[in-house]
Amino acid sequence: MKASASVWIGRVLSGLFVLFMLGASVTPKLMGMPIAGDILEGLGWRRDYVLAIGILELVLTLLYAYRPTSVLGAVLFMGLLGGAMATNLRADQPLFSHTLFSLYLGLIMWGGLWLRDEKLRALFPWRRAD
Repeated sequence: MKASASVWIGRVLSGLFVLFMLGASVTPKLMGMPIAGDILEGLGWRRDYVLAIGILELVLTLLYAYRPTSVLGAVLFMGLLGGAMATNLRADQPLFSHTLFSLYLGLIMWGGLWLRDEKLRALFPWRRAD
């Protein structure tokens, strides 16, 4: 069966989200790069949490990438992204570039999933204004 254009766009968006999370967030934390600890300290967290957050992000990314658990991964990821947004807000970070970045990631994550998952589109249909 041939996939539609929207399914392919959803796969691309989901793939970009997974690649971003693995490359820009998970890898620096799991490899113990100093920048990961510096960022957490700047937000008021202890460096001790870097590895735990990196492992959590890796698990959630894998849940999201695996089709049977992708919705569970997305729901759990939104909890993590909401916490990141709250942390940036509390730390008085710039609104559009830092605080709302989690929202942007969430929109890409859910948009990709919605476009590639027919059951999710049926659950949350796009309706035109009449």
